[in-house]
Amino acid sequence: MLQFNKTYFTFTVLLFLVETLIALFVHDQLIRPYFGDVLIVILIYCFLKSFLNFSVWTTAIIVFCFSFFVEFTQYLDLIGKLGLEHSGIAKAILGNSFSYLDLFAYATGILVVLIFEKIYSKNPY
Repeated sequence: MLQFNKTYFTFTVLLFLVETLIALFVHDQLIRPYFGDVLIVILIYCFLKSFLNFSVWTTAIIVFCFSFFVEFTQYLDLIGKLGLEHSGIAKAILGNSFSYLDLFAYATGILVVLIFEKIYSKNPY
């Protein structure tokens, strides 16, 4: 179950750097909010695959459910209910506003993962 995969870890680091650059330098209405959400689920997927030997589908479903759960906490205003609305870290991790378009971005990111795995993986699905 546990195993280190340097390829997925390399993708994790690269995606983290891209996400950081987007967060620091891109302040638009398309790339930062939506492309960033597509990339974040890919980043989480790669992070899990860096250390866990789960199947493509299992990992994709875990990440998909996790991303929807986080968005659901935004719908419930969990940050506000916990009194963390002024915490930059809490906002960065949990987000601070619900959007159906975010759910679409997460689904798109998982679809990209599944397509990529189907095309490039030695053992797809």
